[in-house]
Amino acid sequence: MSKKKNNSSINQVLTQMVLDIFEQNGNTPLNYKQVSAKLNVRDPEAREIIFDILKDESKKGGLKELTPGKFQLLVLKTFIEGVVDMTNDGSAFIVTNDEFENDIFVAPRKLRNALNGDKVKVYVYAKSKGKNKEGEVIEIIERAKMEFTGIVKLSERFAFFIPDDRKMMHDIFIPLSDLNGAKNGIKAIAEITDWPAEAKNPIGRIKQILGVQGENDTEMNAILAEYGFPLSFPAEVEHESEEISDMITKEEIAKRRDFRNTTTFTIDPFDAKDFDDALSFKQLENGNYEVGVHIADVSHYIKPDSALDKEADERGTSVYLVDRVIPMLPERLSNGLCSLRPKEDKLCFSAVFEMNEEAHIITEWFGKTIIHSDRRFAYEEVQEVIETKTGDFTYEILKLNALAHKLRDRKFKNGAISFETTEVKFKLDETGKPVGVYVKERKDAHKLIEDFMLLANKKVAEYVSKMGKGKHKYTFVYRVHDTPKPEALANFAQFAARFGYKINTKSDKETAKSLNYLMEDVEGKKEQNVLTQLAIRSMAKAIYTTKSSSHYGLAFDHYTHFTSPIRRYPDVMVHRLLFHYLNGGQSANAEHYEKLCQHSSQMEKKASDAERASIKYKQAEFLKDQVGNVYSGVISGVTEWGMYVEIIENKCEGMIRLRDISDDFYTLDEKNYAIIGQRKKKVYQLGDEVKIRVKNVDLTKKQIDFSLVS
Repeated sequence: MSKKKNNSSINQVLTQMVLDIFEQNGNTPLNYKQVSAKLNVRDPEAREIIFDILKDESKKGGLKELTPGKFQLLVLKTFIEGVVDMTNDGSAFIVTNDEFENDIFVAPRKLRNALNGDKVKVYVYAKSKGKNKEGEVIEIIERAKMEFTGIVKLSERFAFFIPDDRKMMHDIFIPLSDLNGAKNGIKAIAEITDWPAEAKNPIGRIKQILGVQGENDTEMNAILAEYGFPLSFPAEVEHESEEISDMITKEEIAKRRDFRNTTTFTIDPFDAKDFDDALSFKQLENGNYEVGVHIADVSHYIKPDSALDKEADERGTSVYLVDRVIPMLPERLSNGLCSLRPKEDKLCFSAVFEMNEEAHIITEWFGKTIIHSDRRFAYEEVQEVIETKTGDFTYEILKLNALAHKLRDRKFKNGAISFETTEVKFKLDETGKPVGVYVKERKDAHKLIEDFMLLANKKVAEYVSKMGKGKHKYTFVYRVHDTPKPEALANFAQFAARFGYKINTKSDKETAKSLNYLMEDVEGKKEQNVLTQLAIRSMAKAIYTTKSSSHYGLAFDHYTHFTSPIRRYPDVMVHRLLFHYLNGGQSANAEHYEKLCQHSSQMEKKASDAERASIKYKQAEFLKDQVGNVYSGVISGVTEWGMYVEIIENKCEGMIRLRDISDDFYTLDEKNYAIIGQRKKKVYQLGDEVKIRVKNVDLTKKQIDFSLVS
């Protein structure tokens, strides 16, 4: 065939034409016949030349051969879409969907007014030095957010707004006519209204005044606004919720299974206002037990596409800050109509199980019910019944606890992982100021509820996953958790080994088993939090999706969220779909539900970030009066500019900046989670205990600085 390649310049032109075909067709894999057809080449000899070019280019690295005879461009077109991830110096990386192995670097002057999180189109330079390709933004496709929290700065003729968000590099220019009553130094929400091409700063208006900087309400509302959660419900939504009748008609009761005469109770935190789950218990004549998991029937009250439904979907979840809950549904529903309050008839969607002494499921039933809760328990009260074996409903509680233990043991035997992180709570005074810190303990009472909720979630998911076959599986909302990446797990195992813990990564089951031994072993030790956080970080993140796959952390083949529709929108979707299928409905539109799932996963992440920000704020506020105090701490994180230390006694976390450690020049050893002195080789490693002094607290930035006490 080499004689056909006599003219190299013709060959070059032909090669470029072939490569262009892949560009023009969105890099769809093609064989030589398809390429020839698109070039209108019918001559067998010319087609053979095209085949040779494809083979040659795959050897040179321009193309890759996906399957024998099918080719695809190795480096994609020069224009790509991605999301802006700003760095502290004003440059950014564009995160793409694996089109390039590494993110694309964009210098500050080539960002074209793109902001953190924006979806952009980028021109990628063909030749780039270093491991990251470089490029420039040519179009902003979608803004991530147009509203920011921050401080108003006034001068005589104009005002500027300084955003709190450290990744928002531009102050916003506010014309005096758009201040909406905001005074100098006040904390507010500003909205960008325009950004002329030649202007350095965007132009905006003050949308809402939050209050005086440093006041508890101001700061908590600022956190909510920063993560995109509204501070109140639109009037239309409130009106719709007020219009819903609280009457339960005879017709409605007739459609439901009646549990009002079965022993039923709720178990929740002592300060909870919304009770979305209840347990019923009955001993059957055959010696087995009937356990009902009754969940508030939210979807009965919220109709698809109503203002209430759209608002709940938009919010995705309730948000739990240190001192308040921002509910997904207005209070009339969350604390009233839907809340399973004691001594009231309530509508539920239930999963009812007949179980034997070994907690094996004999029969299961899913459907709409009506219940009447006999008692509202706090976790502490149930724990007392478990420990003292006296009190209300002792027999029922002890039996449920025994069954829960059997469910739990089986779950761990099957490879579930038990992550017991220490949850820090603040004691707040009447102004919301933290006056103390305590660690919340999870005892049998919490685990009892958790195990029956897991059972209901798992069984609902299994039930729907069996509907339909192959491509005709029924669309459903699943909660999935991927297996961890082997590399992340290997790094964690290597780190845990330093503390004398062995992680066996031979199989998923072995990994889970050894992780559980580690979690048990480490409980109460100073390195508990560091190791648990690191283990969690080495795991994939759980998400909502219509694509059914397993839940690694729980070792369940199918899992969903069915048990909290008052505070999670995915559970509302699950209720609707399950009810639809129980009544013989056809499979729902997968694409529509997948979009809703993606949004719910995003909102869940935002809610957890907001929660973390509120904890950080309270930690800073708690240590504000303790500047100069010395504490023992554990190194909880390392970066190239410093190391994070968590104080052992109150779990507050701050940073020691490397530039402040004066006995040597320290650099980061990323692989070993350590910071090493270049001259004396002193090593500070994740999990090491150190003495620190509280050096400085910046409430606005939620930053705590420590200095090392040698």
